[in-house]
Amino acid sequence: MERAMRHSLVTGGAGFVGSHLTESLLEAGETVTVVDDCSNGDREHVSPEAEFVEADLTDPDSLEGLLEDIDRVYHLAASKRVDTDRPYGQFDDNTRMTRTVLEAMADADVTEIVYTSSSTVYGEAPRPTPEDYAPLEPISAYGASKLADEGLLSARAHSHGLTVWNVRFANVVGPRLRGAVIPDFIEKLRDDPETLTILGDGRQEKSYLHVEDCLAAIDHVVAHADAVDADTATSSDAGAMHTFNLGTRTTTSVDRIAAIVADELGVDPTFEYTGGDRGWTGDVPKMRLSIEKLSALGFKPRRSSDEAVRAATRELLAEFE
Repeated sequence: MERAMRHSLVTGGAGFVGSHLTESLLEAGETVTVVDDCSNGDREHVSPEAEFVEADLTDPDSLEGLLEDIDRVYHLAASKRVDTDRPYGQFDDNTRMTRTVLEAMADADVTEIVYTSSSTVYGEAPRPTPEDYAPLEPISAYGASKLADEGLLSARAHSHGLTVWNVRFANVVGPRLRGAVIPDFIEKLRDDPETLTILGDGRQEKSYLHVEDCLAAIDHVVAHADAVDADTATSSDAGAMHTFNLGTRTTTSVDRIAAIVADELGVDPTFEYTGGDRGWTGDVPKMRLSIEKLSALGFKPRRSSDEAVRAATRELLAEFE
């Protein structure tokens, strides 16, 4: 289908990645409907060119009648706090949202969905971690909910003709990011440029992907996944489950992030640490996803992990001024 004729639904479209995705789809000529309860996102971040529907996807009737003219769903809505104090509630909320989306898609005969999963499904796995690594043993309720959602999507794909592009994110950074290490350090150093308290020991090290590269990778995967997943479908009319890691080949430590943020602010703080090898319960201290499968499609992120962190820092500083 020509993109100018496509109508996409973006759940969680008022959030960080979702609002940027909505703008990207609109720029490509698509019609976009955004559904969000604004618990994690901001209504002001939703482009006025998109239709906005405020709804709570844990309500099974929240999408009733909304998917009749939809061609593809981008499902980003989720409760995202890894260190939540209500793990069972978070798991229940996230799987309920995905069930609501899948049932509405079935009712409206929508057969394409892009699902934004997470590196947290792997738990503490060897690095770089490929898509076929097993066993998947998440160490947070968030990671467990993402893995459960993948299971629901896989079942629909292989038994009911759904086409799923399941993209597992590294840490995505950029404008509008909140509740993450870069904006946290910016806020702390603006309040006190002399001392920065760092959760854990500062040696946690992960891949950081700029949101522009993330969106370009999603678009590339949707367009070209069949090139490496041709054997996924079981018949000519079956769906498929295309799973891809999205990240960089490089990593950045928390100490390095602190140094980049301090450099961009022009300050030289003393670092203090809360101790331990992880920042919070459920934190995976070391993470680097293999992107060999993504690379086989001919895609390469423009920015390294360090470059993504520095670019995001500059963009966030401009927002905070």
